[in-house]
Amino acid sequence: MKHVKYLTKGTCAKVIEFDLDDDNTIHHVTFQGGCNGNLKAIGKLVEGKDANEVSNLLKGNICGMKGTSCADQLSIAIEENK
Repeated sequence: MKHVKYLTKGTCAKVIEFDLDDDNTIHHVTFQGGCNGNLKAIGKLVEGKDANEVSNLLKGNICGMKGTSCADQLSIAIEENK
């Protein structure tokens, strides 16, 4: 199992942490900072899912005028840690 700690860029959440198992399944997603309830929900929704599927689903999601979002940053973190 690979543990990932990703420092976000341009979002209220500053850090995303998660685990990737040998089958490329995502586990234990947590965000530090940001919209607590929404980010806990993202963690629950992606638990046990294929990381590529999660990345494709969340990629490009934006928050306001930021050009990115916590979900988009999770997508980038997954892509960088395949």
